Amino acid sequence: MDALLEVKDLAVSYGSIKAVKGIDLVVGKGEIVCLIGANGAGKTTTLKAIAGLLPMSSGSVHFNGEALTRKPAFEIARSGLNLVPEGRGVFPRMSVAENLMMGAYARSDGQAVRQDLNRVYELLPRLAERREQKAGLLSGGEQQMLALGRAMLSRPLLLMLDEPSMGLSPIMVRTVFNIIREIAASGVTLFLVEQNAHLALKTANRGYVMDGGQIILANTATKLAEDPAVKAAYLGEF
Repeated sequence: MDALLEVKDLAVSYGSIKAVKGIDLVVGKGEIVCLIGANGAGKTTTLKAIAGLLPMSSGSVHFNGEALTRKPAFEIARSGLNLVPEGRGVFPRMSVAENLMMGAYARSDGQAVRQDLNRVYELLPRLAERREQKAGLLSGGEQQMLALGRAMLSRPLLLMLDEPSMGLSPIMVRTVFNIIREIAASGVTLFLVEQNAHLALKTANRGYVMDGGQIILANTATKLAEDPAVKAAYLGEF
C-alpha cells in the first residue's frame, strides 16, 4: 500500500486528561478508511490534531511524504489535507457561492477554480439551485453538501470527514454518502469518522476502532463488520 497519511504514536492531552494515547494509523492513496468508536473515544480529537487544529503532546504525522508535525493548520490545508468538521462550519451570512469560493481562497488558478466550481455544481445540483441563498437558511443536509463542495474547491488529496451523517434524516444521509462515494471515485482519498458504524464499515475499505483514546482494532471493513466484539459494541448485534 502506498501510504498518503502516516500517524505514529500520536498523543493529545487536554491539561491532565489524555484524550489520545499514542495511536498509529495509515491511510493509503485512493482508500476510504474509517475510524469508529463511542462518543468520547478520541476520534474528533485525532482528526483535529492531524489537521493542525490541536497541539500534539507527542508523535508524528506525515502526509504525502512530508512531516506535518508543528505546521500551522493553514499550511496543512494548502498541502492538500482538508478537514470537513463536525457541524459543517459554513458561514451562515454568506451565500452558497461565497461559501464555496472560500474553499479556493489559497488558489491563484482562476480558470481552474471556475472549472472546479462548475464540477461541484454538477455533482451537487441543489447547491447550484441555491447559489445566491444565504448558507444559514439551508437545511442540515444542504449545509453538509456545501461543506463537502467547499472542501472540493481546495483540490484536496485527502479529505477528512468528521461525522457527516450527524443530525441528518435517513434520506439525506443516503444522499450525502452517495456524494462521498462519488468524491472518492474522482480520486480523492478519504478518512472518515462516523458514529454510524454500519454505514462507515459499508462505505470504507479499511477501518480502525478507537476506545479510550487508543486504537483497539484494525482490519478491513468487511472483517471488522464480522468481528463479534464490533458487532456487540457498535453494530447492536449479539
